[in-house]
Amino acid sequence: MEIVDYLRVARRRLWVLVGVPVLATGVAAGIVLLAPQQYSGTAYVAAPALVGGAAGTQYSGTQAANQFVAAFGAAVTSPRVLADVAADTGVVPERLRDGLTVTQVGASSQLEVRYAATKRANVAPVLTATTTRALAFLFSSQVGIATGEVEAANADVTAATKAIGDWEKLNKVSQPDRIYQATLGELTSLRQQRLSMQAVGNGRGADAAADAIAAAQKKLDELGPKLPDYQALLAQRDAATGALSQARQGLQAARAQTQAADPAQVTSIGQVHAVSRLSELIRTALPVAGAGVLLGVLLVGVLELLSRGRAALRPTARPTPAPAAIGAPADAPPADVPAPVDTATPVRS
Repeated sequence: MEIVDYLRVARRRLWVLVGVPVLATGVAAGIVLLAPQQYSGTAYVAAPALVGGAAGTQYSGTQAANQFVAAFGAAVTSPRVLADVAADTGVVPERLRDGLTVTQVGASSQLEVRYAATKRANVAPVLTATTTRALAFLFSSQVGIATGEVEAANADVTAATKAIGDWEKLNKVSQPDRIYQATLGELTSLRQQRLSMQAVGNGRGADAAADAIAAAQKKLDELGPKLPDYQALLAQRDAATGALSQARQGLQAARAQTQAADPAQVTSIGQVHAVSRLSELIRTALPVAGAGVLLGVLLVGVLELLSRGRAALRPTARPTPAPAAIGAPADAPPADVPAPVDTATPVRS
């Protein structure tokens, strides 16, 4: 179907092109105008201290703002936060999820949390509870996690220290690594003394030094095989001590973030106002009218195709022969058809 043909068909079916958009727009307008009055409010979340800080904080780096916005938006609609807000305000989670929207202000880390409801008195409490619960979900939970890490690291240090004490009791020696190093230094000194005494001819002193060297060497021989196990225990304790120090730093950073995320400091609630029905009508009617026009165009094409199909399937009418004259033989030719001429019989003059 060419454009000219379609325009001719559209002119013939103008009622479809006009009626469908008008009907759809009227239905949408009726739904908007007959719906209960909506009330809306906005909560502003501005926490620059939480985003883009030093490395190691929860949200750092070039994508810190986007990460914070995404995390906050997910927290607002998470089942746990919705359940907590519902318990605080008495609004069911389904209505909270439908009425809450989170918008980033430009490319910054500032957020706008909007809530729309049919009850004006619910708007401000819902916004307050939502921002408070979402911030607590993001940052207070980090304190709990960091506290658990500190407790686990502290338990590892305690266990490693106990293992060292048990080893010393079993082997009846305390701090064998230090004893080994001290004995090794003493052995070196005794050997020098022996050489000096031998040089001056002090045989008795050289013999005494030899006995002391033998005793020191015996002690080294006893401690040497035991040192690897003891040093492994020391390495475990050192690793646990380092993990404990790191966990404590993480806990300190988490507590600092929690203080920076205090809702009383980083959030503010705007005025609650009635949602304009005109703007809502325009926002709803225009897309519906456009969809109605598109649907009307499709319906015109479908109706034209159906009508052409029915016309093609309709049987073609055949011409009806004229009735014969009264008294004429049944096999006589029609009156208006000339009789055939017999050319075989000669004509006599």
